[in-house]
Amino acid sequence: MTTPPVPSELAELRRSIDNLDAALVHTLAERFRCTQAVGELKARLALPAADPEREKRQIERLRGLATESGLDADFAEKFLNLIIDEVIRHHERISASTGPA
Repeated sequence: MTTPPVPSELAELRRSIDNLDAALVHTLAERFRCTQAVGELKARLALPAADPEREKRQIERLRGLATESGLDADFAEKFLNLIIDEVIRHHERISASTGPA
């Protein structure tokens, strides 16, 4: 059985999705480069890995941006929480390996 050809409109939409996926990955990589520097600074200053007040403000901010953009705010919050959890893990690892100066 052969696979039917993909309609050109579908192929074009898929190319756009692929480009957006690449942009998301590159943006996340840049974000993690920045948070790596934050983690190193926090370790040098003996600051805690997590900052619940900042995280709360960021979630509220992202929910607002999501709503303005027509994106489900609950989904956006889940996405940011996933990122925040990973960043905190990175910061804890940095702190454990570096410690205060």
